[in-house]
Amino acid sequence: MAPSRGPQPLARSVHVVLNNHKGAVNVARYAKGSAKYILTGGQDRTVRLWNSNLGTEVKTFAAHGYEVLSITVSNDNAKFASSGGDRSVFVWDVASGTTTRRLAGHMGKIHVVEFNEDASVVASGSYDSTVRLWDLRAQSRQAIQVLEEARDAVQTIHVGSTFITTGSVDGHVRTYDLRKGELRSDFIGHPVTSLVATQDTQTLLVTTLDNHIRLMDMTNGKMLNEFIGHVNEAYRCRACFGHAEATVVCGDEKGVVWAWDLVDAKVLPPNPPPKAHHKVITWTEHHPTDAGELVTASADGTAKVWRQPEAPES
Repeated sequence: MAPSRGPQPLARSVHVVLNNHKGAVNVARYAKGSAKYILTGGQDRTVRLWNSNLGTEVKTFAAHGYEVLSITVSNDNAKFASSGGDRSVFVWDVASGTTTRRLAGHMGKIHVVEFNEDASVVASGSYDSTVRLWDLRAQSRQAIQVLEEARDAVQTIHVGSTFITTGSVDGHVRTYDLRKGELRSDFIGHPVTSLVATQDTQTLLVTTLDNHIRLMDMTNGKMLNEFIGHVNEAYRCRACFGHAEATVVCGDEKGVVWAWDLVDAKVLPPNPPPKAHHKVITWTEHHPTDAGELVTASADGTAKVWRQPEAPES
């Protein structure tokens, strides 16, 4: 899982600042592959597409009537889905900038949307404690399946090839085996706000509102490691893996970006890290192919692209 060379310090500097949003930026997603594009969603009800090399806005997607909380991008980058306070999933065509579908059925705001591998199905998790699966190839606008086991808001979802894993404010990580029709529920004990799986889907990074990030074995739910030092007690602060999954990176409620070695869970220098944003960092995502780049989004109204001056070869 980790590369042969050790993880590098989080010695990145700001490359560009993306600051056209009015109000908090809740999510920032890279386009798939090596494309230098980022989609951000914010409190101002817009989704914005950026060129992350230049820091320029390419397009604004405006159809939401409430704040945008989540974005998921298809592997061919031709479409994306977004969700938020509208209680509907919006599916967008990138080229035309228009919505192709709006999927209604949730009774509360939708915290998270995630595509499956070929973007034929989108999963949505809501404040109403349910997860709904939508078949985008079907004529029907009804959900093809509703998962109702959560006892509080569903904040995060990972969609695998044969399973779906959800995280809820009720403190549980639930894994649904779609082939076997089985459910495994792992009790973390604190509200779960983000889930990120490794490429091999063997381990899962679980962020919770107790100032902890846990690395869990997806096959049995056992904790393999935990990462502490950051402040995260009230807001969703999405963590991620660093390059080649050798590190864990997360912004916190004080506007600081932390990085840990995946294996020994030690904080990487500089420790303590310098302040990166003026308010809570809502989202951290590493570039899919560039070893030295990541993006952070914050309630201060900006997203920032960070780069190492000379990224090490993988």
